[in-house]
Amino acid sequence: MIRVDHLSVGSRILPLSFSLNRGEVLHVIGPNGSGKSTLLTSIAGLLDFEGDVLMNDVNVGESSLEVLAMNRAFLSQSSHPAFNLDVSFYLSLSLPHHKVNADAEQALKELTDLLEITDKLHRSIHQLSGGEWQRVRLCAICLQIWPSLNPNAQLLILDEPAASLDIGQEVFLYRLIRKLADKGVSVIMSNHDLNRTLKYADNALLLDNGVMQSYGSVAKVCTAEELSRVFKASVEKIQFKEQPVLIFN
Repeated sequence: MIRVDHLSVGSRILPLSFSLNRGEVLHVIGPNGSGKSTLLTSIAGLLDFEGDVLMNDVNVGESSLEVLAMNRAFLSQSSHPAFNLDVSFYLSLSLPHHKVNADAEQALKELTDLLEITDKLHRSIHQLSGGEWQRVRLCAICLQIWPSLNPNAQLLILDEPAASLDIGQEVFLYRLIRKLADKGVSVIMSNHDLNRTLKYADNALLLDNGVMQSYGSVAKVCTAEELSRVFKASVEKIQFKEQPVLIFN
Protein backbone atom coordinates (compact mmCIF):
# COMPACT_ATOMS: atom_id res chain seq x y z
CA MET A 1 0.00 0.00 0.00
CA ILE A 2 1.08 3.57 -0.75
CA ARG A 3 0.31 5.91 2.14
CA VAL A 4 0.57 9.71 2.17
CA ASP A 5 0.23 11.22 5.66
CA HIS A 6 -0.11 14.97 6.22
CA LEU A 7 2.09 15.84 3.25
CA SER A 8 2.67 19.57 2.78
CA VAL A 9 5.01 21.74 0.70
CA GLY A 10 5.16 25.25 2.14
CA SER A 11 2.13 27.18 0.97
CA ARG A 12 1.95 25.27 -2.33
CA ILE A 13 0.43 22.10 -0.84
CA LEU A 14 -1.40 22.27 2.48
CA PRO A 15 -1.43 19.08 4.60
CA LEU A 16 -3.26 16.24 2.91
CA SER A 17 -3.50 12.49 3.42
CA PHE A 18 -4.65 9.57 1.29
CA SER A 19 -3.75 5.96 0.52
CA LEU A 20 -3.41 3.90 -2.62
CA ASN A 21 -3.95 0.16 -2.85
CA ARG A 22 -1.81 -2.23 -4.86
CA GLY A 23 -2.73 -1.99 -8.55
CA GLU A 24 -4.98 1.03 -8.08
CA VAL A 25 -5.07 3.91 -10.59
CA LEU A 26 -5.49 7.37 -9.03
CA HIS A 27 -6.02 10.53 -11.08
CA VAL A 28 -5.02 13.87 -9.54
CA ILE A 29 -7.20 16.57 -11.06
CA GLY A 30 -7.68 20.30 -10.61
CA PRO A 31 -7.23 23.66 -12.36
CA ASN A 32 -3.87 24.84 -13.67
CA GLY A 33 -1.71 25.96 -10.76
CA SER A 34 -3.61 23.89 -8.23
CA GLY A 35 -0.48 21.98 -7.12
CA LYS A 36 -0.74 18.73 -9.09
CA SER A 37 2.89 18.68 -10.28
CA THR A 38 4.16 19.75 -6.85
CA LEU A 39 2.25 16.90 -5.22
CA LEU A 40 3.51 14.29 -7.67
CA THR A 41 7.11 15.48 -7.50
CA SER A 42 6.96 15.33 -3.70
CA ILE A 43 5.56 11.79 -3.70
CA ALA A 44 8.40 10.81 -6.04
CA GLY A 45 10.90 12.08 -3.46
CA LEU A 46 12.28 14.80 -5.70
CA LEU A 47 11.03 17.77 -3.69
CA ASP A 48 11.36 18.53 0.01
CA PHE A 49 8.12 18.10 1.93
CA GLU A 50 6.72 17.79 5.43
CA GLY A 51 4.86 14.67 6.50
CA ASP A 52 5.34 11.09 5.35
CA VAL A 53 5.13 9.18 2.10
CA LEU A 54 5.38 5.42 2.56
CA MET A 55 5.57 2.68 -0.06
CA ASN A 56 4.98 -0.28 2.24
CA ASP A 57 8.22 -0.30 4.28
CA VAL A 58 10.02 2.30 2.10
CA ASN A 59 9.97 5.81 3.58
CA VAL A 60 10.31 8.16 0.60
CA GLY A 61 11.65 11.09 2.62
CA GLU A 62 14.42 8.99 4.16
CA SER A 63 15.45 6.89 1.14
CA SER A 64 18.27 7.35 -1.34
CA LEU A 65 17.57 7.97 -5.01
CA GLU A 66 18.86 4.46 -5.74
CA VAL A 67 16.30 2.89 -3.40
CA LEU A 68 13.54 5.12 -4.76
CA ALA A 69 14.42 4.21 -8.35
CA MET A 70 13.93 0.52 -7.55
CA ASN A 71 10.51 1.11 -5.99
CA ARG A 72 8.93 3.86 -8.06
CA ALA A 73 9.25 5.54 -11.44
CA PHE A 74 8.41 9.17 -12.19
CA LEU A 75 7.63 10.67 -15.59
CA SER A 76 7.80 14.47 -15.52
CA GLN A 77 6.17 16.69 -18.12
CA SER A 78 7.76 16.24 -21.50
CA SER A 79 11.01 17.88 -22.58
CA HIS A 80 13.53 16.87 -25.22
CA PRO A 81 17.01 16.03 -23.89
CA ALA A 82 20.09 17.91 -24.99
CA PHE A 83 21.97 14.68 -25.72
CA ASN A 84 21.44 12.58 -28.84
CA LEU A 85 20.92 8.79 -28.66
CA ASP A 86 19.26 6.07 -30.66
CA VAL A 87 15.90 5.09 -29.19
CA SER A 88 17.07 1.52 -28.49
CA PHE A 89 20.07 2.72 -26.48
CA TYR A 90 17.97 5.28 -24.62
CA LEU A 91 15.53 2.53 -23.60
CA SER A 92 18.35 0.23 -22.48
CA LEU A 93 19.40 2.85 -19.90
CA SER A 94 16.07 2.33 -18.11
CA LEU A 95 16.50 -1.40 -17.62
CA PRO A 96 17.08 -2.27 -13.94
CA HIS A 97 20.86 -2.62 -13.52
CA HIS A 98 21.06 -2.05 -17.32
CA LYS A 99 20.90 -5.83 -17.84
CA VAL A 100 19.91 -7.17 -21.24
CA ASN A 101 18.55 -10.72 -21.05
CA ALA A 102 15.62 -12.76 -22.32
CA ASP A 103 13.21 -11.19 -19.80
CA ALA A 104 14.33 -7.70 -20.79
CA GLU A 105 13.95 -8.47 -24.48
CA GLN A 106 10.45 -9.82 -23.89
CA ALA A 107 9.42 -6.80 -21.82
CA LEU A 108 10.85 -4.43 -24.45
CA LYS A 109 8.96 -6.20 -27.23
CA GLU A 110 5.72 -6.16 -25.25
CA LEU A 111 5.99 -2.45 -24.49
CA THR A 112 7.17 -1.29 -27.90
CA ASP A 113 4.42 -3.30 -29.58
CA LEU A 114 1.78 -1.89 -27.23
CA LEU A 115 2.96 1.69 -27.76
CA GLU A 116 3.58 1.14 -31.49
CA ILE A 117 7.18 2.36 -31.46
CA THR A 118 8.94 -0.80 -32.65
CA ASP A 119 9.80 0.90 -35.94
CA LYS A 120 11.40 3.81 -34.06
CA LEU A 121 14.07 1.79 -32.22
CA HIS A 122 16.93 2.65 -34.58
CA ARG A 123 16.06 6.31 -34.99
CA SER A 124 17.63 9.18 -33.10
CA ILE A 125 15.50 10.58 -30.32
CA HIS A 126 15.97 13.99 -31.95
CA GLN A 127 14.16 12.70 -35.06
CA LEU A 128 10.94 11.92 -33.20
CA SER A 129 7.73 13.91 -33.17
CA GLY A 130 6.33 15.06 -29.85
CA GLY A 131 3.92 12.14 -29.65
CA GLU A 132 6.59 9.61 -30.65
CA TRP A 133 9.00 10.96 -28.04
CA GLN A 134 6.35 10.80 -25.34
CA ARG A 135 5.63 7.16 -26.16
CA VAL A 136 9.36 6.39 -26.00
CA ARG A 137 9.51 8.08 -22.59
CA LEU A 138 6.53 6.03 -21.41
CA CYS A 139 8.23 2.86 -22.59
CA ALA A 140 11.44 3.76 -20.76
CA ILE A 141 9.75 4.63 -17.48
CA CYS A 142 7.77 1.38 -17.53
CA LEU A 143 10.89 -0.69 -18.20
CA GLN A 144 12.28 0.72 -14.94
CA ILE A 145 9.47 -0.85 -12.91
CA TRP A 146 8.20 -3.68 -15.12
CA PRO A 147 7.49 -6.41 -12.55
CA SER A 148 9.21 -9.23 -14.46
CA LEU A 149 12.41 -7.12 -14.46
CA ASN A 150 12.07 -5.40 -11.09
CA PRO A 151 10.34 -7.33 -8.27
CA ASN A 152 10.58 -4.24 -6.00
CA ALA A 153 8.36 -2.13 -8.27
CA GLN A 154 5.45 -0.54 -6.42
CA LEU A 155 4.46 2.80 -7.94
CA LEU A 156 4.33 4.65 -11.26
CA ILE A 157 3.91 8.45 -11.12
CA LEU A 158 2.94 10.29 -14.31
CA ASP A 159 2.69 14.07 -14.66
CA GLU A 160 0.23 14.85 -17.47
CA PRO A 161 1.37 11.91 -19.62
CA ALA A 162 -1.27 12.51 -22.31
CA ALA A 163 -0.22 16.12 -23.00
CA SER A 164 1.75 15.32 -26.18
CA LEU A 165 -0.48 12.51 -27.43
CA ASP A 166 -3.29 12.64 -29.97
CA ILE A 167 -6.59 10.89 -29.26
CA GLY A 168 -5.43 7.69 -30.97
CA GLN A 169 -2.17 7.59 -29.04
CA GLU A 170 -4.02 8.18 -25.76
CA VAL A 171 -5.55 4.73 -26.21
CA PHE A 172 -2.03 3.24 -26.00
CA LEU A 173 -1.36 5.19 -22.80
CA TYR A 174 -4.44 3.97 -20.96
CA ARG A 175 -3.95 0.38 -22.12
CA LEU A 176 -0.40 0.55 -20.80
CA ILE A 177 -1.51 1.96 -17.44
CA ARG A 178 -4.15 -0.74 -17.01
CA LYS A 179 -1.71 -3.50 -17.97
CA LEU A 180 0.79 -2.26 -15.38
CA ALA A 181 -1.92 -1.90 -12.73
CA ASP A 182 -3.10 -5.45 -13.46
CA LYS A 183 0.46 -6.57 -12.70
CA GLY A 184 0.13 -5.01 -9.22
CA VAL A 185 1.85 -1.65 -9.71
CA SER A 186 -0.08 1.36 -8.35
CA VAL A 187 -0.39 4.42 -10.59
CA ILE A 188 -0.78 8.09 -9.68
CA MET A 189 -1.17 10.52 -12.57
CA SER A 190 -2.26 14.09 -13.12
CA ASN A 191 -4.85 14.56 -15.81
CA HIS A 192 -6.75 17.41 -17.48
CA ASP A 193 -9.25 15.34 -19.49
CA LEU A 194 -11.90 14.66 -16.86
CA ASN A 195 -13.86 12.36 -19.14
CA ARG A 196 -10.76 10.14 -19.29
CA THR A 197 -10.74 10.21 -15.50
CA LEU A 198 -14.36 9.05 -15.45
CA LYS A 199 -13.51 6.17 -17.78
CA TYR A 200 -10.08 5.02 -16.66
CA ALA A 201 -9.42 5.99 -13.01
CA ASP A 202 -10.28 3.88 -9.98
CA ASN A 203 -10.17 6.88 -7.66
CA ALA A 204 -9.60 10.63 -7.97
CA LEU A 205 -8.09 13.42 -5.88
CA LEU A 206 -9.31 16.95 -6.55
CA LEU A 207 -6.93 19.83 -5.76
CA ASP A 208 -7.52 23.56 -5.76
CA ASN A 209 -4.92 26.13 -4.68
CA GLY A 210 -2.90 23.42 -2.94
CA VAL A 211 -5.87 22.20 -0.87
CA MET A 212 -7.39 18.76 -1.31
CA GLN A 213 -11.07 19.34 -2.02
CA SER A 214 -12.17 15.75 -2.36
CA TYR A 215 -10.71 12.24 -2.51
CA GLY A 216 -12.31 8.88 -3.19
CA SER A 217 -14.19 7.10 -5.95
CA VAL A 218 -14.49 8.88 -9.27
CA ALA A 219 -18.26 9.03 -8.85
CA LYS A 220 -17.84 10.76 -5.49
CA VAL A 221 -15.19 13.27 -6.60
CA CYS A 222 -16.33 14.09 -10.14
CA THR A 223 -19.77 15.46 -9.46
CA ALA A 224 -21.10 18.28 -11.62
CA GLU A 225 -21.55 20.48 -8.57
CA GLU A 226 -18.02 20.00 -7.21
CA LEU A 227 -16.32 20.39 -10.59
CA SER A 228 -18.36 23.50 -11.38
CA ARG A 229 -17.28 25.05 -8.08
CA VAL A 230 -13.58 24.25 -8.40
CA PHE A 231 -13.13 24.92 -12.13
CA LYS A 232 -15.46 27.93 -12.03
CA ALA A 233 -17.32 26.66 -15.06
CA SER A 234 -20.74 25.23 -15.75
CA VAL A 235 -20.44 21.44 -15.72
CA GLU A 236 -23.18 18.94 -16.49
CA LYS A 237 -22.93 15.15 -16.14
CA ILE A 238 -25.05 13.10 -18.54
CA GLN A 239 -25.32 9.44 -19.54
CA PHE A 240 -24.22 8.49 -23.05
CA LYS A 241 -24.36 4.85 -24.11
CA GLU A 242 -24.75 3.94 -20.44
CA GLN A 243 -21.52 5.79 -19.53
CA PRO A 244 -21.22 9.07 -17.58
CA VAL A 245 -19.96 12.03 -19.64
CA LEU A 246 -19.07 15.54 -18.47
CA ILE A 247 -20.11 18.53 -20.57
CA PHE A 248 -18.49 21.92 -19.95
CA ASN A 249 -20.48 24.98 -20.93
